[in-house]
Amino acid sequence: MIFTANDPVHVKYVPLFTFYLGTGCRMGEALGLRWVDVDFENRVIHITHAAKYRPGTDDKAQQERGFPTPTISGMSGFIFVNEEGRLRSPEAINRASDTITRWCNKEEEQKAQEESRDPIIIPHFSCHVFRHAFCTRFCENETNIKVIQEIMGHANISITMDIYAKATEEKKKQALDDLSKNLKIF
Repeated sequence: MIFTANDPVHVKYVPLFTFYLGTGCRMGEALGLRWVDVDFENRVIHITHAAKYRPGTDDKAQQERGFPTPTISGMSGFIFVNEEGRLRSPEAINRASDTITRWCNKEEEQKAQEESRDPIIIPHFSCHVFRHAFCTRFCENETNIKVIQEIMGHANISITMDIYAKATEEKKKQALDDLSKNLKIF
């Protein structure tokens, strides 16, 4: 995120990536978000629909420039649009993420070589990783699994449990340390 914020070519992705990390929304939910879906006064975002990319006859141009029009199914006022005011395609976002990762890794490799250390390389990932990162942190800070399920929009609580309820080793150790401090053994 720091690299992206300081990169003049890709800084335009910072709001979208920040939104992903801060909400755990799916890509289509974020791309379909409109200004009318945001209640600034109550600090609530209403996720009521998702944008879905549909390949068509102009598939190549659509992948390059995003969705063909800023009005989709009678809806307009989308938040995360490109420079032309069109919805970004998921493929374009993932391509940008790949480029950012490559450039960031190249910079890290150069710094590591100058500092005589091993580089810390970011592995390839899709933007769906932002959703997993959000939910993992959410699970570490929220104990009510039903709340997590509803926030994440999982149809079944077993999805939430299977995918996200695995605590990190550090979190498990911290929980046991906290428990041992509170146990009174004579």
